[in-house]
Order: sequence, then structure tokens, then C-alpha cells
Amino acid sequence: MGFKTTKKENMVRKLKKSLYGLKQSRRQWYKHFDSFIREKRYTRSHYDLCAYYNKLPGGEYIYVLFYVEDMLIASKSRSTIDNLKKDLSSEFEMKDFGEAKEVLGMEIERDRRSGKISLTQKDYLQKVL
Repeated sequence: MGFKTTKKENMVRKLKKSLYGLKQSRRQWYKHFDSFIREKRYTRSHYDLCAYYNKLPGGEYIYVLFYVEDMLIASKSRSTIDNLKKDLSSEFEMKDFGEAKEVLGMEIERDRRSGKISLTQKDYLQKVL
């Protein structure tokens, strides 16, 4: 298995970038994402290395959270979210699935009138019960 060249069977090839599926590719992707998002002046959380935030000029915040291949972006400013998505899609291949309805097995419920968001695990609790 592998790449072989005649009369060079004992030589090793060095990859200049990681390939999808290799053990180190996730780490390389994270390093690339980390440097990209920090160039955009986002701060990495001290408590979770997959959480970033940026304080906007009006005093509000935008949050970027990711887990494996999924990402959540949260902010009161829709235009700021759209600008970040545009920046991310120029650097990374991505799909926008719209508003999140679930994350890590938790349902996201929004009450836009009162400005509240809540997380529930109704389905999980039903399975346990």
C-alpha cells in the first residue's frame, strides 16, 4: 500500500500539507482556523479552545463556537454574522444550514419577543425515562 517509484522504494515523501483523513489533519485544520479567526481580532476563550468571541464597536459581542465540523455563530447583529460567514466561506469550504435548531443533542428554543434563548434536552429525557 502507498506510493511507490521504481528504484526509489526506500525513499520517503514529505507532505507539504495535511490530507483529509490523516490523524494530524484535524490538528492542522484547527491551527489554520485558529490563526485565521485570530487575524480577524477574535479572542480564544481561556476556558474552551473551541470558543471565540469579539467585542463589537457598539459594546455587543459575537461568539463563534465549534465542535468537530459544526459551528455556531451567535450575535445580536445579523449583519455581523453575515460578514463573518462571508469571511469564513472565502477561506474555508462550508455550508450554511441556517438557524440552528439543535446542538450536541440539545434543542434550541428562541423567544424573540422577550429576547431569550433556552436549551432543552426533552428528547434525551424522554429516551431515558
